[in-house]
Amino acid sequence: MKHSPKYDTSSLLEAQFEPGSRGLVLRNKLGIKSRKEMNEVESIALKAAMDELVGIFDNKHRFTTADIRTMHKIWLEDIYEWAGEYRQVNISKGDFHFAAAVQVLKLMAEFEKGALRKWTPCNFKEIEQVSQASAEVHVELVLIHPFREGNGRVARMLSTLMAFQSGLPMLNFKDLTGGKRKDYFAAINSGLNRDYQLMEMLFAKIIRRTLKTKSADL
Repeated sequence: MKHSPKYDTSSLLEAQFEPGSRGLVLRNKLGIKSRKEMNEVESIALKAAMDELVGIFDNKHRFTTADIRTMHKIWLEDIYEWAGEYRQVNISKGDFHFAAAVQVLKLMAEFEKGALRKWTPCNFKEIEQVSQASAEVHVELVLIHPFREGNGRVARMLSTLMAFQSGLPMLNFKDLTGGKRKDYFAAINSGLNRDYQLMEMLFAKIIRRTLKTKSADL
């Protein structure tokens, strides 16, 4: 699966990108034009959002699509006008097209009745079970890509909250970043056929690395 550096939203280009950003930064409340600066602002906001969300959802909570919208809104409401709202534009990365915008509401409802209801609350004790739950939920959410921006990070936020429900510490997602992203994209692609095995393997690796790091810090 090939990936371009930004999403394809040429039909609404003038409304979607910050003037003066050369099409690299989405229109935002802060007037930020630098991709580097936006990445930093989003990262700081993401950490603050996680700190807040941990206090909202307990280990008995069954996640809903409303919760996912809440996660997105808490994270990005000070940056984007559309934080917490489902996207209205079709988006793609390279040759890969995510679900059509008109299908997002329906697909998210099916996601809630399916993977979210099946796997949350995520009160499992075995790494294999947590990995299985996390893999299916993560893949299905990313494939729907319900938001204009931040879908992968929201999916990781949800995975982290699910891990907390199983008594795990904050997950280390190093195995989904950098040069290792090709394995991640391959796992997402496999999910198109409801084959979650590759993602299960990635999550098992993430959980084991997290526990090893946590143990070393004690």
